[in-house]
Amino acid sequence: MSWLMASIYDRFMAGMEEACGAAWRRELLSDLGGDVLEIGAGTGRNLDHYGDGVSRLVLTEPDAHMRRRLAARLAASPFAARAEVRGDLATRLGPPDASFDAVVTTLVLCSVDDVAATLAELRRVLRPGGRLVFLEHVASDDPSRLAWQRRLEPVWKLVAGGCHLCRDTARAIESAGFTIDTITRESARKALPIVRPTIRGVAVA
Repeated sequence: MSWLMASIYDRFMAGMEEACGAAWRRELLSDLGGDVLEIGAGTGRNLDHYGDGVSRLVLTEPDAHMRRRLAARLAASPFAARAEVRGDLATRLGPPDASFDAVVTTLVLCSVDDVAATLAELRRVLRPGGRLVFLEHVASDDPSRLAWQRRLEPVWKLVAGGCHLCRDTARAIESAGFTIDTITRESARKALPIVRPTIRGVAVA
């Protein structure tokens, strides 16, 4: 199934990207600098939005089909000479402790097997005071929509690469020991209703 997800992912996301996603990515990523790690980089949608301040970029993507598309997009980007693609799992990252100034997660914490273990690993590789930059879809605050998310989640996980609809990701970030510096809750326009509730912002290790 992962080959199918990789083949349709960009087209599936196109409406949301045009309506709001690209602007949100640019808002979060354009001023990052130094050594940056992005986990679950997928097909590389964020590559267009990193600024010149990034001196080293490490992109992890465990799915081989996604990783091939990511590598191809990276080869055509300005970051080709200062970035690397790795197949690390989010819970077992290869880089040593305190390696990065910032870690980026965009639409990935919904699909990791263990959110707490993933966030602990991100804290491990961040330098003291480093930033976790996040854009994630989450459980709805609206009881009616949340009920639909709960009903549909078992099937959705099967067809969407293990994606969970009902995670309280902001609480998980704080429980992992991060301090949330900024957070915005907003509906993702032109996304499916069950994945419209999103959070984006910055947390400090």
